[in-house]
Amino acid sequence: MAALGWLTPRRRSATARSVLAGEASAEAARKSSQEVEETSAPGGEPVFPVLGDDKAAAFFDLDNTVMQGASLFHFGRGLYKRKFFETRDLARFAWQQAWFRLAGIEDPEHMQEARDSALSIVQGHRVSELMSIGEEIYDEYMAERIWPGTRALAQAHLDAGQKVWLVTAAPVEIAGVIARRLGLTGALGTVAESVDGVYTGKLVGEPLHGPAKAEAVRALASAEGLDLNRCAAYSDSHNDIPMLSLVGHPYAINPDAKLRRHARNLDWRLRDYRTGRKAAKVGIPAAAGVGAVAGGTAAAIALHRRRR
Repeated sequence: MAALGWLTPRRRSATARSVLAGEASAEAARKSSQEVEETSAPGGEPVFPVLGDDKAAAFFDLDNTVMQGASLFHFGRGLYKRKFFETRDLARFAWQQAWFRLAGIEDPEHMQEARDSALSIVQGHRVSELMSIGEEIYDEYMAERIWPGTRALAQAHLDAGQKVWLVTAAPVEIAGVIARRLGLTGALGTVAESVDGVYTGKLVGEPLHGPAKAEAVRALASAEGLDLNRCAAYSDSHNDIPMLSLVGHPYAINPDAKLRRHARNLDWRLRDYRTGRKAAKVGIPAAAGVGAVAGGTAAAIALHRRRR
């Protein structure tokens, strides 16, 4: 199994697709994870994260939690630079991402169109090719967008001898590249089908989003022998409330307005690493910057065509 794509059998229920996506992602993550050295727990009153607690782990959302912006959009920029698709495809892809982020509504027809667009870009390409390109794209567009504050939180768990996983709707290969570059244990991401190392254009389950993330964390915790009450989860989005609600230590990081309200009501911990100006605009989805990029892209394309 590899990852990237969004076609699902329509006869399955949404719950069944979420479970399938979660289990597939957990299996893929465990196969590619790194071993983390464990230490003994010290005496005295424990602090969080608890040193040497091998029943605990941390789960981090990626977009706008660990990294500024949408990883899939930056990946698309890298593929466009390498002529995987044309200018009109970039504009369409950017608009679809912006619409989804700003509207915050998962309209099935619109999301299917976006998934089909993404699938058409990579179908027939080798998994190894996309992984190699992912390494280059990380250096070009993503490395400088990592939030230092969130990175420090992840490192605290690693220093305590705990495993740390990214949990994202991004393709699992790309998520794995980012996790590896950050020295994390591994990544749970969207898993797509490949045959003989080539993408088929079919998804295993559904995108790792919302409830599917919670299912992935649940499946991984079961396989790893973790106690979710001793685990931590971090996210910026209200869509990840199912995942955050699974663990004993939920954190709202750079939260959108809905998650901020929810976190305050439940007395969850909050961290905001954005600038004061950006943090003040919590009513706007944190990923709305993608819309600005998309709009800028569309404007640049239009200007370029007029000049020609």
